[in-house]
Amino acid sequence: MHWTIAAPFIHNPEVDGDWLIPYIPGNRHQFSIVPHSEPLANWHNKSASVTSYRQWLKYLDQAKEAVHQTKGGIITVFPQLASAVGIHQQLARKQIPIVAWLFNVGVCYPGVRRKLAQLSLKNVSHFVVHTRRECEIYSQWLGFPKERFEFIPYQSAEIPVIYEENETNPFIVAIGSAHRDFPTLFEVVEKLNLPTVVASGPRSLAGLSIPSQVQTPFGIGKKDCLRLAQEARINVIPLRPDDLVTAAGQVTIVETMRMGRAIIATRCNGAEDYIIHGETGLLVEPQSAEDLKQAIEMLWNDATLRNRLGQAAQQYASEHFSDQAVGRSLGKILNHLADSYSCETPP
Repeated sequence: MHWTIAAPFIHNPEVDGDWLIPYIPGNRHQFSIVPHSEPLANWHNKSASVTSYRQWLKYLDQAKEAVHQTKGGIITVFPQLASAVGIHQQLARKQIPIVAWLFNVGVCYPGVRRKLAQLSLKNVSHFVVHTRRECEIYSQWLGFPKERFEFIPYQSAEIPVIYEENETNPFIVAIGSAHRDFPTLFEVVEKLNLPTVVASGPRSLAGLSIPSQVQTPFGIGKKDCLRLAQEARINVIPLRPDDLVTAAGQVTIVETMRMGRAIIATRCNGAEDYIIHGETGLLVEPQSAEDLKQAIEMLWNDATLRNRLGQAAQQYASEHFSDQAVGRSLGKILNHLADSYSCETPP
């Protein structure tokens, strides 16, 4: 079966790659890519948490082309493209299977936004989410059967480890922006007087008092973030719990585990779907400065524990969060939809 892929991070397939296509087993399916009209913006430089009008126009153009080109089904990445494809699919009156991959809405807003989501997404065949809790959350929010939602872990390609832990000037690092609990982290590192680097965006740190122990380099790129993660003694993902928040922190968690680094994350927003406490990392209770303080002290002073957790995390991530592992899961979804589509299509 033929599938058209629409992803916002694929602008030039020769440079940006072909996503998970090489890792889908067998030769039952054929694929083509509809590229985004411009490169995806650096997440550090985002000034707003919502999609702008201009961005929506870009998504709608990409979705229109995907609906026009496909000879079978469409795979979208990110909720905006799923909605955009759903709109054009209805306008074109084409009955096509749609897989909404990486369907992470972030916050399930009520009112008009919810109604628009229900209308635009009503014909999406299968939603792939990256935390277990999202299956129930989106099913209730959209009013769709829970069977249309499936948890598949967020994946990352293998990340070369080219930097060693900085033992001369050790530090803690916290990377990421979405729903981060930096106030609790700042309280802890100030008490412990430990050097800390926070690689985040200005919006996530706006209005916060930054302790003298904390550096906040703005505008750095992906390579710099990976270097910091590898050189840090501890990687911390402090998350802020919120009933309206669907998921957060998975990208940073998976990449850190792929690099075999010791990690501490807050037990909320789906982090517990990725980290096995005491085996592949440490989970701390939400907004508990004391819990986070104890975890940091324990890892900071125990190199053997850091190495054990890091190595176990890397092995676990290779087995569950790799392109190969997730490609197999996507292949099963496509096979199932292809079988269903062929049964529904008249000869």
